[in-house]
Amino acid sequence: MAKNTSLYFRIVEGRNLPAKDVSGTSDPYCIVKVDNEVVARTATVWKNLNPFWGEEYTLHLPMGFHTLSFQVMDEDTIGLCLLVCLTLDTLFWVNLTRVNPDEEVQGEIHLSVGLLKVAEKITLQCEVIEARDLAPRDISGTSDPFARVIFNNHSAETTIIKKTRFPHWGETLELELDQEELSEEGTVTVEVWDWDMVGKNDFLGKVRMRVLSGWFRLFCVFSFASSGKLGALRLKVRLVEDRILPSMYYQPLIDRLVDALTMLEEVTTVESRQDVAMTLVKIYLGQGLVVPFLDYLNTREVNHTTDPNTLFRSNSLASKAMEQFMKAVGMLYLHEVLKPIINRIFDEKKYIELDPCKIDLNQVTVAGLHMLSEAEVRDSSVEMLQGYLTSIIESIVGSIDQCPPVMRVAFKQLHKRVEEQFAEPENEDVKYLAISGFFFLRFFAPAILTPKLFQLRDQHADTRTSRTLLLLAKALQSVGNLGLQLGHGKEQWMAPLHPIILRSVASVKDFLDKLIDIDHDIGNRAVFMPSVTVKEGYLHKHKAEGPQLLSRFAFKKRYFWLTSETLSYAKTPDWQNVNELNQWLSAIRKVSIYNERMLPSFHPGAHRSGKWTCCLQADLTGCSRTHSAVTLGDWSDPLDPDVETQTIYKQFLQGRDKLRSVEDSAGCNVQHLKPGQGVAARLLAVIEDLEQTRHRPGSTNV
Repeated sequence: MAKNTSLYFRIVEGRNLPAKDVSGTSDPYCIVKVDNEVVARTATVWKNLNPFWGEEYTLHLPMGFHTLSFQVMDEDTIGLCLLVCLTLDTLFWVNLTRVNPDEEVQGEIHLSVGLLKVAEKITLQCEVIEARDLAPRDISGTSDPFARVIFNNHSAETTIIKKTRFPHWGETLELELDQEELSEEGTVTVEVWDWDMVGKNDFLGKVRMRVLSGWFRLFCVFSFASSGKLGALRLKVRLVEDRILPSMYYQPLIDRLVDALTMLEEVTTVESRQDVAMTLVKIYLGQGLVVPFLDYLNTREVNHTTDPNTLFRSNSLASKAMEQFMKAVGMLYLHEVLKPIINRIFDEKKYIELDPCKIDLNQVTVAGLHMLSEAEVRDSSVEMLQGYLTSIIESIVGSIDQCPPVMRVAFKQLHKRVEEQFAEPENEDVKYLAISGFFFLRFFAPAILTPKLFQLRDQHADTRTSRTLLLLAKALQSVGNLGLQLGHGKEQWMAPLHPIILRSVASVKDFLDKLIDIDHDIGNRAVFMPSVTVKEGYLHKHKAEGPQLLSRFAFKKRYFWLTSETLSYAKTPDWQNVNELNQWLSAIRKVSIYNERMLPSFHPGAHRSGKWTCCLQADLTGCSRTHSAVTLGDWSDPLDPDVETQTIYKQFLQGRDKLRSVEDSAGCNVQHLKPGQGVAARLLAVIEDLEQTRHRPGSTNV
């Protein structure tokens, strides 16, 4: 079995950070390092001691990394200000251990433990997330597990989850501590027990750990910040280490995946549904079947909806899959449409406000000695918003040829299914609303609201620009709703924009009609369309002349463009980015995914004295010692079907008890199934086979 390690983290916010500027504020940003290699950098939040970043990242990590550090920096300060450092054992699932040799213990528990200090109050927070593969203690072959957190003389317990070996608690237990209780030797013990109504509870295992996650106390590495008021950094970190089986073992699950989609929605939580949707989209993109996959989900959703006003309004698997699909294939398109307008808004930094309760005349530039009145500020704001909104709408409705064909085909299928289900004259607009709900409300409007999170800008907007973007996003949502909800909300001060919104409805409908006017046989073309620039920036060029020691003058700095068809370079403008080499390697892999002559391995080191520095071998065919193989996760990275299928398998494994209950209620036996019956039973058989394969003797990591 191969091993795949992915790290997911969200840098949420900072709190009570130290002031580093003479103005009494700071300009904080956060950089992330894996084993001292910079892998990510947040935007700078200007003049703020309580910054909110809300930025999410995915890293694909090499095996054997040791530390993950989050460094909070001030834009104007040289060097490091604040640091949070996590070790490898902070992030893994933890194996349960026994108390004595006679105990039968198996399984793992997923935890996050951290210290939170507010004023003089110290709280130990332990998030008991879930456990898997616990030992059965009851006659039914399951257990009734609960967890107990112990620190010194303090303890707390989770709720009891009945009849399962794969409990999901998702509970945060808190223990209030005294300052003197904190020491380097202090450890947290988490015990798992099987609850029994009669008699003693049965022991299922325990872990002892010294790990942190959640709000982390920041500590300083320089003496100038010795005041002790160092603030806190709120993080969400999750490390997933999977053992990946060869492809042939996953094929039965792939074969049954379409029939199992209904069951998948049953066994997933609302919180995990977005990750599952992303994984499914990746799988079907890799197979060239993403349009039929989406059509299946959307048809099922449409057919089960009786009220057209509630269509796709929930966080269903269909809704999440469409969202992730648009991000997967439409990000370059989104940039082409919105980036010029977003850049203009950022550059102009106009003061715009419509809400009478929020107008601040002190924020308005005074022309000569004339102080602008509230009415004048409002009129000026309306005029500027109308100009921006008109530009956005015109750019969108004029972008038909730029929209990826695979997205247009998916919308065409959605339009067809909605039109078939809601054919009544009074539901004439439903087929438009179904598409615009995704296109405007879940794609373009969020990108306008937070352009940094859609890579439209390198930095978050300042307070003034952020308010302008919020007003524009609200207006565009009304456009996406075809103006049907205007005048019914609480924000009546948005009324001056209503005329331009209503005038745009006809052009939006015409745009949607033309958008889906595409030959379905165009099929699932590649995500990267011809002449699309995947990445551009500086690299160092060297002309290969056989294995030899390279001099310091052997490389030339050149500006490179990588498109879906070519790799070219020239002497052109400056451009820098964090983790540049790894992102280039990732981008090159994207466009090489269908290269039949691609080498299976390579040497990441240099060839010196007849040997490669990475593996100390003379072999020219390559090795697997990719020490610096940390790459930022990217929607357009090459799809690994085995890794994605493993993710789906884990969801079914954790929901195995639900599948069994469905099977029992249906009264099906896997050996006597009729066509179309016993989906749960068939799926359980596949899951059990995969589970046996993973635990078969001799199945070790490679």
